[in-house]
Amino acid sequence: MKEKIYFILSMIIFGAVGVFAKWIEISSGKIALFLSLIGVFFLLLVFVWTRQRVSWGSVKKNAAALLAASIAMCGNWIFLFQAYKETTIASAALSYYFAPVLVIMLSPVVLKEKLSIKKAICIGVALVGLYFIVQNASEETTGHHLLGIGYGLVAAGFYAGLTLVGKFIRDLDGLANTLLQLGLSVVMLSAFVLVTEGFQLGSVTGNTVIMLLVLGIVHGGIGFYLYFAGMKGLNAQSIAVLSYIDPLTSLLISVLVIGEKMTLLQLVGAVLLLGSIWVGESGREQGKFETG
Repeated sequence: MKEKIYFILSMIIFGAVGVFAKWIEISSGKIALFLSLIGVFFLLLVFVWTRQRVSWGSVKKNAAALLAASIAMCGNWIFLFQAYKETTIASAALSYYFAPVLVIMLSPVVLKEKLSIKKAICIGVALVGLYFIVQNASEETTGHHLLGIGYGLVAAGFYAGLTLVGKFIRDLDGLANTLLQLGLSVVMLSAFVLVTEGFQLGSVTGNTVIMLLVLGIVHGGIGFYLYFAGMKGLNAQSIAVLSYIDPLTSLLISVLVIGEKMTLLQLVGAVLLLGSIWVGESGREQGKFETG
């Protein structure tokens, strides 16, 4: 029961990230950099406190996959945070949650898994749901909603890549795996920010600093810790079902807290998209969840 509570709390934390990304007045690249930097320090403290060790032989063996996963993580965060800035939290979250569909579509090619008829139908239904969401955005007269959804879909592509690459990482537990990926992400994002815009922070306000600290500590630190602490005691199907708390939290925050509008067509699209993924993931073999 304790592990389930930990995992649910982590999903709520992840679902609330859009509020911070939308209102922090610096670029998406810098947000991703500070998030990963603070997350590294927090998880490193946890790693040392729990006296865990990492086999450098395993790191060397997984070097290529860890590098690819870190690149995917960087792209995922940059485009996701930009999606939140361009469109509503609900639209960004829903377009981003197309990632599991992309994983299902790419699994036969990358992982040599069979695509069942049920999953093929679910992909079709998810595409219809995404069409409804995009169609609703195209009717908006203000903002850059279609652009935001596009960024969300690109972020979903990076996240799908992160998920698929993770399948090739062996002999590294979840905490060590994430700590290494975050560390590499700090290096890559530092280079990206330096080349694209530099590190000028003269216009950063006190409120921005506070929100960055909250985002880094709560999302990058506590969220990841609760995520890994929770999933150790859950089977794969429970994790798949509880993961829906993430996009649902985003939807509730968008509509009830922020006051963003959600049309009937967009609601239907959300139900089709999330429902199809739910059905597509149901019936999987029970067992402990593995991050590699």
